[in-house]
Amino acid sequence: LRIRMSDGRTLVGAFLCTDRQSNVILGSAQEFLKAADAFPGSEPRVLGLAMVPGHHIVSIEVEPPYP
Repeated sequence: LRIRMSDGRTLVGAFLCTDRQSNVILGSAQEFLKAADAFPGSEPRVLGLAMVPGHHIVSIEVEPPYP
């Protein structure tokens, strides 16, 4: 999944679960400080397991699996 957050960050990772408050858990997550599409050469920050609060989520997109 690709999750865009209200502060401009983008998280990309494998969807693991969600809860009643719309929080999302991502596995093998990477964080991009600005839109990943705008800076394709930028280095992501590796987060690993990440919990994304539902109230910070602006959009969620399905990404194709990595080869």
